[in-house]
Amino acid sequence: MTLQPLNNTHIIELMSWFNNQNETAQWAGPYFRYPFTKNTFIEDLNLDDSASFVLVGQQNILLAFGQYYQRKNKCHLARLVVNPIYRGEGIAATLIKELCKHGQLNLNVTDSSLFVYENNLAAVLAYKKLGFIVAANQEKSSLPDNCVYMVKAINYV
Repeated sequence: MTLQPLNNTHIIELMSWFNNQNETAQWAGPYFRYPFTKNTFIEDLNLDDSASFVLVGQQNILLAFGQYYQRKNKCHLARLVVNPIYRGEGIAATLIKELCKHGQLNLNVTDSSLFVYENNLAAVLAYKKLGFIVAANQEKSSLPDNCVYMVKAINYV
């Protein structure tokens, strides 16, 4: 598996991973439009503000997607998703480790963070297994009430 920058050929396949508004909101938050078009999907990804990567397997199979940006002097992970066909195979852990490693080096920071809906039990468990802990979000924001802030304060997850 290799981490590669997102390109236009990945967009259509990534779009196919979401079949309804709930799945889309669970992944990308309440402000990501659904139903989406290719143009609105690209716009809502905020590609200018976030580094966007895919995890690719053998035969160039698209396995996962994720983004990061700097937030509060941390590599903040966003919009993490594994191809539905390959869920439960440890791909999320590889994606998170690779994004943290790349982001921490690129942003020159040592810690990572993310937001997750607390009812997304599979994701919360995956993050906890990698050493993320729930932390207080000190910033007033427009996040939904059931969204929690998690941090990991060690290099390279």
